[in-house]
Amino acid sequence: MNDSQTFSIQFLIRHRNKLSPMAGIYMRITVNSQRTEISTKLSCPAELWNGKKEEIQSGLGFASKRTNQLLEQMRGHILSIYQDLRVRRELITVQVIKNHFLGNNEQGHSLQSLIDYHYNAQKNTLDPLTLKHYHASYRYLQLFLEARKKCSDIYLRQIDYRFLTDYESFLRAYQPKENGQRPLQHNTVMRHMSRFRTLINLAIKLGWLSQYPFKAYKISYKQSKRGYLTQEELEKIQKQTFTIHRLQLTRDLFLFSCYTGLAYIDISLLEPHHIVKGIDGENWIHTQRKKTDNPVRVPLLPIAKEMVEKYRKHPKSVQQGKLFPVFSNQKLNGYLKEIADLAGLDKHLTFHMARHTFATTITLSNGVPIETVSKVLGHNRIATTQIYAKVIERKVSSDMLELKHKLTDNNTLHVQNQILNNK
Repeated sequence: MNDSQTFSIQFLIRHRNKLSPMAGIYMRITVNSQRTEISTKLSCPAELWNGKKEEIQSGLGFASKRTNQLLEQMRGHILSIYQDLRVRRELITVQVIKNHFLGNNEQGHSLQSLIDYHYNAQKNTLDPLTLKHYHASYRYLQLFLEARKKCSDIYLRQIDYRFLTDYESFLRAYQPKENGQRPLQHNTVMRHMSRFRTLINLAIKLGWLSQYPFKAYKISYKQSKRGYLTQEELEKIQKQTFTIHRLQLTRDLFLFSCYTGLAYIDISLLEPHHIVKGIDGENWIHTQRKKTDNPVRVPLLPIAKEMVEKYRKHPKSVQQGKLFPVFSNQKLNGYLKEIADLAGLDKHLTFHMARHTFATTITLSNGVPIETVSKVLGHNRIATTQIYAKVIERKVSSDMLELKHKLTDNNTLHVQNQILNNK
């Protein structure tokens, strides 16, 4: 648990009373720059204390030899506790050592034991992608402990409001070492804090923690700007020709998402039996969202249908029993950057942008009611759809122009009625 540490023991004196020649002897324990002091309950004349040797010099009328022996016994006891903790690979902090020395070593469960319990309890329940996110949160907690607390584990009872704010501050300031990886954004930080809250809630339910540190801590998300493609930008991608197969496949998968609203994970899981005849006699996709398990019923628009026919007999599709041969989401997003450059788009193109494009450019901007869009996207609430799907200016302009014509026609009709009445 603690493979690389700094550890030291030092004896020093403190004057109990300025008028008294006697001074109390204290033992200072330091672990990874954190320290604590313990009173030895011993004292000596201040003038006899040798600070360099950390012992009492011989003096008339004082049992310095016996006191020095007791100090060395205490030093040996502390060293024994430290070595024993290292051998058993247990949590080592100044407080742990102090508690063992004082005979008060009942500390309860540690954060690492909670993480281990959560992982073992959820590894066969959580979706692999969700479990991957938790692994990332576990790693950030470990990095935080090593960087800010100078240890690899702490007891749960040590987690308080300040721990939470310090952890949040660490996440915001963290600079990833991996090339191309950006610093954590606000909502990502909040998601890590939310997963940590889930761990703490588990500790409360297990009876491992009595005080709830998140009581005064608020997790808040900022509404992020949902990028999407305009009709003109979408047409640029559709018209772009590619001689490289991986780029052509990426573009086609992106277009399929643009015209169905399906996320990457849902497209990657599509199989031939998910194509069924709908109530209108046309081909529909009947599936479930991996993220929420909500049923999704999507009619195949012409371009989406074209993509299905193009790849359903692809060797890799047939071999895997899938509707499409797919790359990893990470690779797709990398290839989309190339496609954006080739198509002359000045946008950071990601695969999930296709889902936003479906909501805005393909559906809402063409007059599809938001209730229908919400149903097709597999949302539980229309409020979620409103975040995804912003009505673009062209739609607003179209609606206002239609209103203008109605008002003009009504005004003309009103004038005509007045003229008829005057006659």
